[in-house]
Amino acid sequence: MRIVIQRVSEAAVRVEGEVVGKIDQGLMVLLGIETADTQEDVDWLVNKMLNLRIFNDENGVMNTSLLDVKGGLLVISQFTLMAATKKGNRPSYIRAAKHEQAIPLYESFCAKAEQRLGQAVQKGIFGADMKVSLCNDGPVTILIDSKHRE
Repeated sequence: MRIVIQRVSEAAVRVEGEVVGKIDQGLMVLLGIETADTQEDVDWLVNKMLNLRIFNDENGVMNTSLLDVKGGLLVISQFTLMAATKKGNRPSYIRAAKHEQAIPLYESFCAKAEQRLGQAVQKGIFGADMKVSLCNDGPVTILIDSKHRE
């Protein structure tokens, strides 16, 4: 499971021109799920993401988490994060989980985050053609892979 975390001052996702998810200050997260992923990956990533100290404290130092600042969370499913690009120029998505596996893990990720945050998690629509807009604050962008815990 891979996530791309972007600290934002605002973010939104639209489907067919209609806003389906929107936050102000917080994190916009792209979530990719592969066939080898389990609930353990969900639990580890949600914990890591919510406790990552990437928001500024009163001294302007990145020392506070999303939980500390009580920011918003927008989670977008994105199977293309699982692209394999080693051979040729056309990405392969063979490792990306199929809908039957990915949707329950995506929903579990969002539900676990919502429970820990104590507020609604904003979401895109799984499998839809989405238009995502954001204002990356910093910019701060971090990639985390549950299979490569660095």
